[in-house]
Amino acid sequence: MLLDHFSLQDRAVVITGASRGIGQAIAVAFAEVGADVVLAARTQAALDETAERERAHGRRAVVVPTDVTDRAQLERLAARAKEELGRIDVLVNNAGGGPFKDALRTSEQLFEGTLRFSLTSAFLLTRLVAPDMIARGKGTILNVTSAVGRVSSRGFVAYGTAKAALTHMTRLLGNELAPKIRVNALALGAIDTPALATVVADAKMTAGMIQRTPMRRIGRVEDAALAALYLCSDASSYVTGKVLEVDGGIETSNFPVDLPDL
Repeated sequence: MLLDHFSLQDRAVVITGASRGIGQAIAVAFAEVGADVVLAARTQAALDETAERERAHGRRAVVVPTDVTDRAQLERLAARAKEELGRIDVLVNNAGGGPFKDALRTSEQLFEGTLRFSLTSAFLLTRLVAPDMIARGKGTILNVTSAVGRVSSRGFVAYGTAKAALTHMTRLLGNELAPKIRVNALALGAIDTPALATVVADAKMTAGMIQRTPMRRIGRVEDAALAALYLCSDASSYVTGKVLEVDGGIETSNFPVDLPDL
């Protein structure tokens, strides 16, 4: 059956940023199709909530509170995942974020911190899990990036730059780690998550965003989860180094808040 290729039955998965929003949706979806998942984020209580939703599908959920900007904590995460599940079949680098701030008020510290959160953390965790994947002859890595890494928008110089770099790192690693490891990315547009809460709560801002989106709606976390399932399952076994855009069809920024000319 073709649908069998979308199964993650008994796969061992690590997902960062798994406590809410997109990461949580991916984790729960993967459990629904048979995966056991190690959940990483900074907040224990929120991770516990995700874990309970996974266990409702009869799968294992291991909670490992982690600050992905700290290398030692990433090392602990990788070691704990191997200890609990025996191996890592799939890594989803979902943690990341950055401020909406004009370029001339973006400090060096803020810029570099955003790069570490959204880019360097994914690189380091990939380096930590890749050797075992190579030794076993297979593995899958998914980076969650953003449309802001592709389209121009004011106020996102740090975040957009980090995500653009993550996008290209995906292409480079997809080539370098093939054929044993597949590396792909999701480039997401506006998704209705807690991170977008202030925008969605404003009817006028939401209407403006929808109007600028060809699909005429805000994305749902399920849109991201389903795309992630494709890229992390055998359904995409001939796909690596690619970026799947899940953004409602935008070719220009649809963010409803802009900065004035200097």
